[in-house]
Amino acid sequence: MSEKKQPAVSVGIMGDKRIEFTLCTDYKCSNGSIVSGNAVVELVDGEILYNGKKYESLLFEACVPEGSFWLRGVTIGVNFHWERKEDQRFGNNLKFIVEGDKITAINLIGVEDYLTSVISSEMSATASEELLKAHAVISRSWLLAQMAKNKEITTSKSTYSAFTENEQERIKWYDREDHINFDVCADDHCQRYQGMTRQSTTKVREAIEATWGELLKYDGKICDARFSKSCGGAFEEFQNCWENVRYPYLAKQRDSKRITELPDLTQEEEAFKWITGSPEAFCNTTDKEILSQVLNNYDQETTDFYRWRVEYTPEELSALILKRIGIDFGLVTDLIPVERGTSGRLIKLKIVGSKRTLTIGKELEIRKALSPSHLYSSAFVVLKENGKFVLVGAGWGHGVGLCQIGAAVMGAQGYKYKDILLHYYIGASIEKEY
Repeated sequence: MSEKKQPAVSVGIMGDKRIEFTLCTDYKCSNGSIVSGNAVVELVDGEILYNGKKYESLLFEACVPEGSFWLRGVTIGVNFHWERKEDQRFGNNLKFIVEGDKITAINLIGVEDYLTSVISSEMSATASEELLKAHAVISRSWLLAQMAKNKEITTSKSTYSAFTENEQERIKWYDREDHINFDVCADDHCQRYQGMTRQSTTKVREAIEATWGELLKYDGKICDARFSKSCGGAFEEFQNCWENVRYPYLAKQRDSKRITELPDLTQEEEAFKWITGSPEAFCNTTDKEILSQVLNNYDQETTDFYRWRVEYTPEELSALILKRIGIDFGLVTDLIPVERGTSGRLIKLKIVGSKRTLTIGKELEIRKALSPSHLYSSAFVVLKENGKFVLVGAGWGHGVGLCQIGAAVMGAQGYKYKDILLHYYIGASIEKEY
């Protein structure tokens, strides 16, 4: 772990009724003992059972700077196509708390040390130097912006809500305010963090050092620096995916320097042409070498990123929607686009069934409803072929902020990290904070 000045972050790693872990070095437990080796915590009567005694919470503090521990059976890729369990190793301190009917394991670590893992987990550690630097800045900015936002919400005691529902609409979005007892989680819901398991290469560490403490800022505030795998050729705006707040630096734009014109993809006709076509963009690539810079092996298990296609029978679709969002539409007879964002992503989709009709949103709720895991994106058009629903789509993820595949292409084309950042975060500045 680095000795340089850096803020601290608490990362929720996993939750279960029973957690096995291994302390690789000596740790001081909050009960006063010095411990190491294999151990287990279990939830018993709403408390944490450890070595025959019960606790409300437990903290293990590393006795040496290089202290580390293993957590067994950590689920990664929750609800995504590559979901699986892994044993993972983490540095610094470990905390256990009770949350509802489970024990949550939390890693307490410095921000820069956290980023070293995030960058290696979000993409291949063999990515280009400029791409790694760019990702260091955005991951750092996003994290500190979320921590500040969460503090504001907690301090103001505001009644923040990400869910509204009536007879006609069910609108929900997913952000990181769900985490009350730690700053961020370790999965794609926040930023993919796998501790020392995927950490790190010399190149990653050098990218962290080169950008240490650098943040994206706009009008004096840290940017909420969102990112996704592939924008599909056009940037989405923040308010179309999360709360109704406009950030000027997260604005619509084409993912290209050569062609800057972008059709009005909020219009159905233009969206159809865009999504069913293959317009020029940085992220419109099949270059395996570039894709391997961004995508870990399990991300490459499927290869259709820029444009994709899925098919369902009405019966399959009806059963899927019931299972995924718990609403019985009967037999689904139609999917009708209601509202699109600046990238063509659906903000609202009307589902028509034999039992009921309901409009759902925002983008991730739509993606959740229409896939056994998550649909690649909500930028899709609906076709009906041979009695089936055919979804033809564009991009992977919400499309807001940096497009990882597009940024990888820019890096391969010789763009420097600051140029890459200012392409995706319009009008922002890059400032050294610490």
